[in-house]
Amino acid sequence: MKGHWIKYSEEEMAWLGANRLLPIAEYHTAFCARFVRDDVSAGNLHALRKRKGWKTGRTGQFSKGQVPPNKGKPCAPGKGGRHPNARKTQFKKGQLPHNTNYLGHERVSKDGYVEVSIDETNPHTGFERRYVLKHVHGWEKANGPIPEGHCLKCLDSNRLNTEPSNWALIPRALLPHLGGRFGMDYDGAEPEVKPVIMSVAKLKHAVKQVRTKAGAA
Repeated sequence: MKGHWIKYSEEEMAWLGANRLLPIAEYHTAFCARFVRDDVSAGNLHALRKRKGWKTGRTGQFSKGQVPPNKGKPCAPGKGGRHPNARKTQFKKGQLPHNTNYLGHERVSKDGYVEVSIDETNPHTGFERRYVLKHVHGWEKANGPIPEGHCLKCLDSNRLNTEPSNWALIPRALLPHLGGRFGMDYDGAEPEVKPVIMSVAKLKHAVKQVRTKAGAA
């Protein structure tokens, strides 16, 4: 009963200590049978072992190299994973879950870019499909690979507009001139001003390149 302190005789405690390594179910059954106790539950004995600090050596986990007792043994028909109710929710061979992202599936990254699933093996997971930036994928299909040291700049500042014509190939060194912190804030400018900002940024970049080459000479 809850709140009731269970007492054990010296003989009972001696037996409990000597047999503390038994699994709890066997421990409880054997104790009750030997001492005719119907006021003690398996939980009471488990709590007693914990209070006494009696270790059983069992963690409830398989140790390295330990072979599960049911390894290689098929589940009996009608039980476990072969129960009719369990089979109703199991995937059939070749079946994919309803939320599978198929070829061509699109999503938006945390940076606001559209990503698309393409028919290429993922180098990190080995999966048959992988996600790539849709604007890059489309631009490269139309124009070829992006040269080293270059990137694509969204002309209308709407990253969800993935049309290849909306993305311009520029040197990466041009980006600081277009930024809002130290540059001319291209993305925050009005549409009619954007081409002017782009031209000025390219001019500044070209001047810097000439000065750099002159200084090196």
